[in-house]
Amino acid sequence: MAREVRTAMNLKPYRQALALPGVRSLLLVAMLARVPLTACGVVLTLYVVQDLRHGYAAAGLAGAAMTVGMAVGAPLLGRLVDRRGLRPMLLLTASAQAVFWLSAQALPYPALVVAAFLGGLLELPLFSVVRQSIAALVPESRRRQAYALDSMSVELSFMVGPALGVLLATTWSTRGTMVLLGAAIVLSGLALFALNPPTRAAHEAARGAPAVPRRQWLTGRLLGLLAVSAGTTLVLGGTDVSVVAALRHAGQVEWTGAVLGIWAAASLVGGFAYGAVRRPPTALRLALLLCLGTLPVGLSGDRWWLLALFLLPAGVLCAPTLASTADAVSRLAPAAVRGEAMGLHGSAVTVGIALGAPLAGAVIDASAPAWGFAATGAVGALVVLAALITGRHRHRPARDASTAPDQVVVDAIR
Repeated sequence: MAREVRTAMNLKPYRQALALPGVRSLLLVAMLARVPLTACGVVLTLYVVQDLRHGYAAAGLAGAAMTVGMAVGAPLLGRLVDRRGLRPMLLLTASAQAVFWLSAQALPYPALVVAAFLGGLLELPLFSVVRQSIAALVPESRRRQAYALDSMSVELSFMVGPALGVLLATTWSTRGTMVLLGAAIVLSGLALFALNPPTRAAHEAARGAPAVPRRQWLTGRLLGLLAVSAGTTLVLGGTDVSVVAALRHAGQVEWTGAVLGIWAAASLVGGFAYGAVRRPPTALRLALLLCLGTLPVGLSGDRWWLLALFLLPAGVLCAPTLASTADAVSRLAPAAVRGEAMGLHGSAVTVGIALGAPLAGAVIDASAPAWGFAATGAVGALVVLAALITGRHRHRPARDASTAPDQVVVDAIR
């Protein structure tokens, strides 16, 4: 049995990926730098509700303004990286974040909504930058493991960031936490500035080469992957809200942290397995399984531990799905426009999360918490199936040995 496990799970590629120059430092800086970024939403919400004395709907509007700004800004900032390099973009966004978080804690609500959009527009695009740098630092044969490690580090950041933000805002000061948050984001930008990870491999075209027309690289296959990325995070955003609603309905809201922690831990295990197995499922298959695995979660009843148990199958697939879509996008996009392409991937992820929470909330308000899981899982599955059907019509690759090295790209829409 042990021999069979070693055959199926190969840890050597992880060691080889981490041994590559620059990879360990990039992943470490990225994990620490993401902690303040993951706390932004909850701290902004607490400021609107506690300090400005507005309702949660108003807090949601401010958060939505920031989210829209992030979705619009990510590809634009990625294009700036493609054309001018990483450091000019970091200086721009770090300066903008310093201005936003220092001023936001003193703004009245209407001005805060406008400022939140602008702050989101110039948010430090750390997620996209790290994934772009991984594509430059890691050869394709080891990229799957690198993206798996990155997805696992994202989970760790989300386990720490929001909880730390809530702790500081509720036990110390919301306004002070906003200032501290801005300082931490600026330090994150400066750390990346000092590290200056490459955004293109040595053998790829240098900046200043002729631009690749968007119609040549923004293909149906890439658009399908972006849609799948949005559908995946729509399910994750909806699951987050549905878990809270289900536990509140059962009178066990105090177990929310434990359930979400188990869900995140399952994602960590899945991310590790995704990079260790020899032949992982493709991006669309992972996404479809995640969506289908979310559908029955609401049948868990009114026990928190049953809810956590029902979440495990979908939880195991979270990090692998996000890692596989990022990997596939990095392979499909030419090096000259990879920053913009990864920015679009980041926008798709952001839009999905932004849509999933209100969708689940509306369904729950009209019915019951169980239907929040079912609705978001069904919508996500429909998105993935649409991409799968479209991809099969658009591209039917030949099954020969020459296609084997690019199997992830070929199968990404299958």
